[in-house]
Amino acid sequence: MLPLRHEKRWRIAGVLLLFAVLAATIMPSLWWPDFLPSRLLSMDKWLHLLTFLFLSLWFAGQYARSSYWRLVVGLIAFGLLIEVGQSMISYRAAEFADLVADVCGIAIGLIIAIAGLGGWSLRFEQWLIREKVGID
Repeated sequence: MLPLRHEKRWRIAGVLLLFAVLAATIMPSLWWPDFLPSRLLSMDKWLHLLTFLFLSLWFAGQYARSSYWRLVVGLIAFGLLIEVGQSMISYRAAEFADLVADVCGIAIGLIIAIAGLGGWSLRFEQWLIREKVGID
């Protein structure tokens, strides 16, 4: 983890974020109307991709580049956990394509992190300190 001033708070927020994503993936999808055309079902894959892109950017904000491989392993394992959980629920379905979308989101997120967004939480903490002290 990066030398963050509020490391414990960042960790708690990350765990809460993972629980929120897990809860959203195992609850019934009441928001998806039955009358929508089947071509819009690909929206599910986009949701997987965007969710895992966000998760990879979130965690890349707290960890050094040398730890990104751990993020990849952890987030893929989390994606597998989601699919296993969905396979055990009658109103959800596990799909390999969902896992592929997860991996694509992770890859895109880490590319963005390597391009410059990684470590954003450290920069955010430094910005907060400057704002608090009144340094421009």
